Amino acid sequence: MIESNGGAGPIGPDTHVRLARPTRDIAAAERFYVQGLGLSVLWRTTERVSGEHDLLMVGLPGGAWHFELAVDPENPVEPAPTVEDLFVLYLGAPVDEALIERLVAAGGRRAPAHNPYWDEFGVTVVDPDGYGLVLCSRTWG
Repeated sequence: MIESNGGAGPIGPDTHVRLARPTRDIAAAERFYVQGLGLSVLWRTTERVSGEHDLLMVGLPGGAWHFELAVDPENPVEPAPTVEDLFVLYLGAPVDEALIERLVAAGGRRAPAHNPYWDEFGVTVVDPDGYGLVLCSRTWG
């Protein structure tokens, strides 16, 4: 069991977190996460530089996390999602059907969850690369 050190160590409640994933198509990922989900573009590459990845970072301005989607055009990594690769958002309220409709219109696909817990307490929408986004009606903590 890992015990909390009370925030005295290098990792605390304000530590910024980056979740990074490969994508086949940054434009499709942006439509899904920005137009569909409502996140903001925090940063992106604006020009192609040989040897560097194309990046899109989305999240909430001022938030302690961001979500990075990356493409290496010279050595592409094919996304390889499994049924347990989930990006879960704890909304603390029933999932709005209009949000689900926006995500589907932005390239997502509503899908049953592999774990029935997520169907009981939320909705899973698969992003354009096949990764699951769970909109959970519960709160965390």
